Amino acid sequence: MFGSDRKVEMVTADSALPGRDQAIPVPARHFVLDSPLRGPFDAGLGRAVFGMGCFWGAERRFWEQEGVVTTAAGYAGGFTPNPTYEEVCSGLTGHTEVVLVVFDPARVSYEKILGVFWEAHDPTQGMRQGNDRGTQYRSAIYTADESQAESAQRSRQDYQERLQQAGFGEITTEIAPAGEFYYAEDYHQQYLAKNPGGYCGLGGTGVTCPIGLDA
Repeated sequence: MFGSDRKVEMVTADSALPGRDQAIPVPARHFVLDSPLRGPFDAGLGRAVFGMGCFWGAERRFWEQEGVVTTAAGYAGGFTPNPTYEEVCSGLTGHTEVVLVVFDPARVSYEKILGVFWEAHDPTQGMRQGNDRGTQYRSAIYTADESQAESAQRSRQDYQERLQQAGFGEITTEIAPAGEFYYAEDYHQQYLAKNPGGYCGLGGTGVTCPIGLDA
């Protein structure tokens, strides 16, 4: 964060940091929503994982949404088990900063949440988001099942058309099945609620995503 210039080439599994067996400890409750931060979550709830640059601002976008039960900052998409923030910043874990979003499908659809994802950042920037550079800031959607994968791909196609009309380039967002989600350290969780004046480098394109409009 803060205009960092990190490694912009993905590390390989063979050269990634080894990590550790122990999970990073986090609070039991969400600082804003007062809901459980860790699972297991109720069977009827949906689960989504998004990477869109610095997770401080990204997490706030989702906890503000109606129907979202809990959110958490974390790491995903790489190789290193239970990484620390410093390890992720090194570019040697393969992880990107992500937000876990647990939501009630009876109150908000996955498509609506996808709309928030697309509109809250610029998905055409590759291994960066604004002044934050490195593989940890890449845009990503990690899907829980085939239905989410289909919705994510469809929304990408629809949003690409809107972006091209507005003069933006190709979307670089990674869409892949969700692997392990690793919780970030305590001080990252709901960071902007605890630090209202804290850094937030998140910025969208100003282009409306059609999938979120009528979902």
